[in-house]
Amino acid sequence: MPEIKVTPLGAGQDVGRSCILVSIGGKNIMLDCGMHMGYNDDRRFPDFSYIIQNGRLTDFLDCVIISHFHLDHCGALPYMSEMVGYDGPIYMTHPTKAICPILLEDFRKITVDKKGETNFFTSQMIKDCMKKVIPLNLHQSVQVDDELEIKAYYAGHVLGAAMVHIKVGSESVVYTGDYNMTPDRHLGAAWIDKCRPDILISESTYATTIRDSKRCRERDFLKKVHESIERGGKVLIPVFALGRAQELCILLETFWERMNLKAPIYFSTGLTEKANHYYKLFITWTNQKIRKTFVQRNMFEFKHIKAFDRSYADNPGPMVVFATPGMLHAGQSLQIFKKWAGNEKNMVIMPGYCVQGTIGHKILNGQRKLEMEGRATLDVKLQVEYMSFSAHADAKGIMQLIRMAEPRNMLLVHGEAVKMEFLKGKIEQEFNCYMPANGETATVTTNPSVPVDISLNLLKREMALGGTLPDPKKPRSMHGTLIMKENSLKLVSSEQALKELGLNEHQLRFTCRVQLQDPHCDSDTLHRIYKHLKSFDTHLLYFTCS
Repeated sequence: MPEIKVTPLGAGQDVGRSCILVSIGGKNIMLDCGMHMGYNDDRRFPDFSYIIQNGRLTDFLDCVIISHFHLDHCGALPYMSEMVGYDGPIYMTHPTKAICPILLEDFRKITVDKKGETNFFTSQMIKDCMKKVIPLNLHQSVQVDDELEIKAYYAGHVLGAAMVHIKVGSESVVYTGDYNMTPDRHLGAAWIDKCRPDILISESTYATTIRDSKRCRERDFLKKVHESIERGGKVLIPVFALGRAQELCILLETFWERMNLKAPIYFSTGLTEKANHYYKLFITWTNQKIRKTFVQRNMFEFKHIKAFDRSYADNPGPMVVFATPGMLHAGQSLQIFKKWAGNEKNMVIMPGYCVQGTIGHKILNGQRKLEMEGRATLDVKLQVEYMSFSAHADAKGIMQLIRMAEPRNMLLVHGEAVKMEFLKGKIEQEFNCYMPANGETATVTTNPSVPVDISLNLLKREMALGGTLPDPKKPRSMHGTLIMKENSLKLVSSEQALKELGLNEHQLRFTCRVQLQDPHCDSDTLHRIYKHLKSFDTHLLYFTCS
């Protein structure tokens, strides 16, 4: 029987460093190529030795597909293509192709120019890597080669994020990347058609969470920010440059306008202007409301939110600052956090998930003394709040997508092992479910289905015989003649088959010889047999008695 093999090189029972290897119908596809924010050593990038022990990456992989521009999904791409060595096609959507190199270069500057790390990709490597990228349009089937076909679907989450349907012959896999089943203030909800893949590979970041009402969360967020400002405190909101940042900016902009508040709101410079530029450029990827109002008013041109200068961090009085990156593991957000951590009037609001090893993860777990670089200790006195504005699907959203796609098997990645185990138990009530760790391979045996067209007349006749409509999830037998014509199969009635093939009808008569031992005379015996058969309304049978 044919098999599909799935091996996580990253994000197997872990969040971060997404890199999933899929072997399907003799093709090898790498899904995402991310880095881990919690590590600064060899564990930062996926373990490519799993592949290159059998030769060069180009020889092994048929293509690489990147779901979206977050660094935990694309951060290792230049390292993989330029330092390890891969010359094949890399697929991603147009917005991802535009934004990905900006975030990669920004991260390279922090890592190499500021921290002085070596063995890292260069600016030129980023450019060379992006030359290998082939952009994808939503709902467009792309032939990678004669057998391998891929198709992208809208995933919500961030600008340009896509789920991808991979098909080789009759076998198929759907990879979700990160997705959100709930529309927000600037993006729509994820959607996929009922493609019934052999495996649905889904993220499970919030595998055990069912989020409360979005309106309640927004109200609590605004209340906490307002209270902190009123008592003269400073509010730090660590975000990634695109995604939650725009969501929360729109929320605060509206609130400041309504309440006529005067405290300044700042956003990290550089990336912000570029980010908002791309939101304007790819306006068709946003939600319906933003698209409708775009001509009259651009939601990404803010009246109350100004560009941040690092000298502003020492200014007296209240302020709100959006700073990157979102997990407090480096950059401007960490610098501001260090300055403000000692004042209990101040507040940091973590609006999304933080991976293990980051400062964000430590303070959310109640750590109040932090060991920083050079063994310096930082006392955390400011208020720490966690408010999930994460653009990931919660447990309810994951189940919603499963019902939408109707897969034969489920495979969970990009989640914490304990939480994944809980969700796996729920899913296994209806489907087979796998959750391999990094380096482990899940093997799924497939039953390739052969597509057959059915004539409308035959279908109507079967419906008339069957009575009520059949359950689409249950198999049902159909009686007809199977015709193979021009490499396609069709099931039709025998009358239609004769007509289409230009054949004459032939009748076959089956006879059966039965020996009977009966004391009565032959005519009496035959009469009794005839009466008995007639009661069953049987077709004519011939008996020879002896």
